[in-house]
This record gives sequence, structure tokens and C-alpha cells, in this order.
Amino acid sequence: MVKYAAPTMMSAPGLLLASLLLASCGGGGDQQAGPPPGPPQVSVIEVRQQSVTLSTELPGRTSAYETSEVRPQVNGLVLARLFQEGDFVRAGQPLYRIDPSPYQAQVASARAAVARARAAIASSQALARRYGELVKINAISRQDFENATTSAQQAQADVAAQAAALRTAQIDLGRTTVRAAISGRIGRSTFTTGALVTASQTEPLTTIQRLDPIYVDIQQSSADLLRLRQQILSGALSRGGGAARVKLKLEDGSDYGPEGTMKFADVTVDPTTGSQVIRAQFANPRGLLLPGMFVRAVLVEGTQANAILVPQRAVSRNEKGEATVLVVGQDGKIAPRPLVTSRTVGADWLVTGGLKPGDKVVMEGAQNLQPGTAVKTAPYSDKAPAQAPVQGAAAPAAQAK
Repeated sequence: MVKYAAPTMMSAPGLLLASLLLASCGGGGDQQAGPPPGPPQVSVIEVRQQSVTLSTELPGRTSAYETSEVRPQVNGLVLARLFQEGDFVRAGQPLYRIDPSPYQAQVASARAAVARARAAIASSQALARRYGELVKINAISRQDFENATTSAQQAQADVAAQAAALRTAQIDLGRTTVRAAISGRIGRSTFTTGALVTASQTEPLTTIQRLDPIYVDIQQSSADLLRLRQQILSGALSRGGGAARVKLKLEDGSDYGPEGTMKFADVTVDPTTGSQVIRAQFANPRGLLLPGMFVRAVLVEGTQANAILVPQRAVSRNEKGEATVLVVGQDGKIAPRPLVTSRTVGADWLVTGGLKPGDKVVMEGAQNLQPGTAVKTAPYSDKAPAQAPVQGAAAPAAQAK
């Protein structure tokens, strides 16, 4: 009888190990390992020089181009107000009428005094002529002749004095009609009909303001103004040969259309604030700007040629607080580069040191990379890329099948 050996049963762990060995030896022989990953890609911008217009935004207040406080120059009762409050008035236009009766009487009295003086001069001159003939024949004394001549001269002087008094009375009579000294918008009247006014009062009857053009008084630090002057003198900034241009932002944040021009900077520095007043002039044909309004003035300082700008999002700070950027060198590796910046221009930093034209500044893709890492560069675009479909995700229709 032939005896058969019973097959031995292999345990489950043994079977798993055997299958793994078979897969490593023969089962996966047709597959090859993938290529090693390449260097990471970063988005960069190439530094270039450009012409930049520099501007500064400063607070300011509007003020009238001309202001006239209307006051009476004679005493009397106000008989009439001859304007509508808030209207536009022209220079020389009647505004108030003061009771003229006392001044009319003064004019009449002065006119009579002039007539009396002229009558007296006629008789004194005739007497002086007669005494001149008599003194030649020694009919009168020399003293009498000289007295007659002096009386004639005094009469002439009296005529001149009375004529001046008449002119003064006529001027006072004319001042009983209060007229506008300038053209502009007139305010409210502080005195009504029947009020007693005097020539020495301090309170004005009303105020006239010329609003077109209009001034804007801007507060700027004297240190900043000194720096601006030094840059212009050194040639770093150019204004194109004209006055500095100024733009306005109104209280609600909107832009005021017409541009203004800078007229002058005050010659005195306020010792309490260290600032100077810069006065700009704006056209105001629609009357949109009123005296006392708060505005933001954008002062166009000038144009800087060959300037280097770097987006603010590319600039970070190191442990020393210095501004730095990541730059891709000639060897294709990233390295930090400290910068010297002077100010911001919109969304960019104005760089005065640390970069040169042709340098490649990293904008995106270097968040987890260490300095010295070799990278592959691609031009940076501020446009958001289209979202690509996720690989391996099946469409709902395909999943339904």
C-alpha cells in the first residue's frame, strides 16, 4: 500500500509574506519608478526703472478768495436793506440806506459857507486894489495897504477851507448809501431796518465773500517741505517748469474735478506744530466749495525719473525690522535682499537702494522655501488663474452610470 504524505497547511502570515515576495520579484516587473521631481516654480517680476509722479495727501481748509465785512461809515438809522441774503452782489451795488437828512443839512450849510467866503473875497480883493493905488501917492499908510492885502489872502484861504468842508459833507451824505466793496456772495444781515448804526461799531452789517476762485490752506510739516525743496534743487524731482498741481478730495471722499495750483508757502513755521501753511488756488464756478470746508489735498510734488518700484506684497521685514525681498540670483537660487525704501506710491514701495534694473523679485511660490533653494521662474501675473478641474474626480453623470 502506497502511502501519501498529507500537504502541510501554511499559516495566513506566511501566505501574505509569500505574496509580497512574489509581487516584488515578478509581479511588478513591468512598472518603472517615475522621474525625480524638478525644482519648485516661483512667480517673479523683473525690476525696471520708470518715471514716477510723487504726490502727498494732506489735510486742508477752504477759505474765501476775498472777504469784505460791510460796516457803516456814518451814524444813523437804517431805513432800508437793498439786497437778498445769500445773493450774488457786484462791487458798488447799494446794500443799505441810512437816514440822509442830517447829512443833507450839513451839505447845505457847507455850501452856504462857501458862498459867504467867496463874497468876502471879492470885497477884500477890491479894497486891496484901491489901497494899492492910494499908497503910491502916499494917501494912506503902508501899514493899511499891507493889512488890506493880508485880508484878501485870508479870504482866499477861507474859500478853500469852506470848499473842503463842503466836500466832506458831500462824502458823508454819499456814505448814507452803504455799497458793496467787492463782488461776491453776501451773507446774512445782522442789522434790520430801524436799527441804529454808528461809524465806530465793531460788528459788521453783513459779510461778502468772493468764492470763485477759492483758496485751500494746507498744513504740511516743515521737515517734509524742506526735503521737497532739497530734492527739487538737487534735480531728483522735476516739476516741468510750472507751479505744483494740487487735487482735492471732498469730505465724502469724492474727487473734486478741477485741479488747482500752489500759490505760495508761508514763510513762518508754527512753533507749536512744526508745520507750514501752503496755499493753493482752485476754480469754483459751481460754488461747490464753501469757506471753512475740510478737504484732503493731494499735492503733486513732481516727477522722479529712473525710479524703482516694488509691490508692497513682495516686501517683508526681517528680525531687525529691515525691509527685505527674495531675489532669484544668476545661479537660479533664491536669496533675501535688504532694501532701502523712502515712501509708498500707491500699492508699491519706492526703492532707493538694494535693487538694480534686471533683478528678479519673487512675488509668489516661495512661502515654504529656504534661502539657497534652486527654483524655476515664471513671469508674475496679477490676474487670478482659472480654476482647473480636479484630476480623478468623476462627473456626476459618469458616477450615475
